[in-house]
Amino acid sequence: MPQEQTHLLVIDDEKNYLLVLEALLLDAGYSVIALNDPETAMAFVDESEVDVIITDMKMPKFSGKDVLEHVKRDYPHIPVLVMTAFGSIESAVDIMKMGAFDYIAKPFANDELLLSVQNAVELAKVHRRYRLLHENLEERYGLHQIIGKSKSIRAVLALVDKTAPTKSNVLITGESGAGKELIARAIHFASPRKNGPFISVNCMALSPGVLESELFGHEKGSFTGAVAMRRGRFELANGGTLFLDEIGELSSDMQVKLLRILQERRFERVGGTEEIEVDIRVVTATNKDLQQEVEKGAFREDLYYRLNVVQIILPPLRERREDIPLLLAHFMKKIAEDNHLPRKNISPEALDYLSGYEWPGNIRQLENVLERCMIMASGDSITAGDLPPELKNDDSQLRNALDLLPVELNLADTLDKLEAALIRRALVRADFVQVKAAEALGISKSLLQYKLRKYGITGH
Repeated sequence: MPQEQTHLLVIDDEKNYLLVLEALLLDAGYSVIALNDPETAMAFVDESEVDVIITDMKMPKFSGKDVLEHVKRDYPHIPVLVMTAFGSIESAVDIMKMGAFDYIAKPFANDELLLSVQNAVELAKVHRRYRLLHENLEERYGLHQIIGKSKSIRAVLALVDKTAPTKSNVLITGESGAGKELIARAIHFASPRKNGPFISVNCMALSPGVLESELFGHEKGSFTGAVAMRRGRFELANGGTLFLDEIGELSSDMQVKLLRILQERRFERVGGTEEIEVDIRVVTATNKDLQQEVEKGAFREDLYYRLNVVQIILPPLRERREDIPLLLAHFMKKIAEDNHLPRKNISPEALDYLSGYEWPGNIRQLENVLERCMIMASGDSITAGDLPPELKNDDSQLRNALDLLPVELNLADTLDKLEAALIRRALVRADFVQVKAAEALGISKSLLQYKLRKYGITGH
């Protein structure tokens, strides 16, 4: 039995047919609005929730074709069934080409009509679920859902806001776990392509042969195991955004093929000969320095410039420590809801450790650590005793910091960066009270202020 929230709109200028249809559909369990004026019906669609429309073809002033054109233009998700007593094969074909869900000739058999309505209702439910999913994704990945108030993250979001409406390719760089895919999704959902698909591929997770098939698809019989034709990610992303993560891991052969697609916007499936044209926006990400990879000969220079039309550099978490309390609050709420756990607080001492840690795994590591603490903490608050040992061990923190440094480095520059990082951490732990930060560092306030000016650190 159809659910009552399924709303059908029936349009027919013949009142007898309208009454018969209304009674038939009400008996079947649908919510029905029956109108004999198509112009009034279109105004109703503009203001009300309608899942399926059933309309007569031949009506004065405003025909069934006019209804169909109006709906397909403004409400393409609503299936339209067209009825007529003046049917012919030619008119049926024309109506279906215009986008009608089905074509029913009068007089109709009740079972035939109800089956067609049921199929249209199922399609409407699929469209409704898709719209809800899309709205949830848009809410989840919209710019307002990216957590942070630091100067660096605000600069990133400003760049996303400028870039999203364009068609330009975007290269997102940053350390692993810093949130590059989140930024890619924000670009997509803030763009004119937001109603199209967002397709994500991790180029490092697949071998070159598998990656080629994954990206371009393949024809049946093109290789052992190819038992059927398969569309690739480029084809699936048509009309939307393709996000290629870890782009620096592409083999030289794949780099050539990707360059051709970016230039021509067309490709062939593996084992195929037919060229497929696509309209996609490509957003890529890497934790490598692609400019250095180009200089080493490991990455094509022409591809690099194709991808790097707009570059967004995502700062690591240790460079946006003032965002850590906001991220903790966001993740605690999310983790509690996802795991049906009670809400917990964080003690001031635990917050100090969390804010001062170097976070080599960035936001991903922060979320994982917090989830463990939420599960393991026995009280209402996460205390310092609930934190993993490495977060509380100064030697361990120093080793983590050193592990992040390149093997070849300039000692003076590195010491300056390390000193600046220690000063930033002390400021965060002291809640940006400079006197307390200077005491924690064992230096005078005047020396601290000198170093703040030297490293361009905002002391508040």
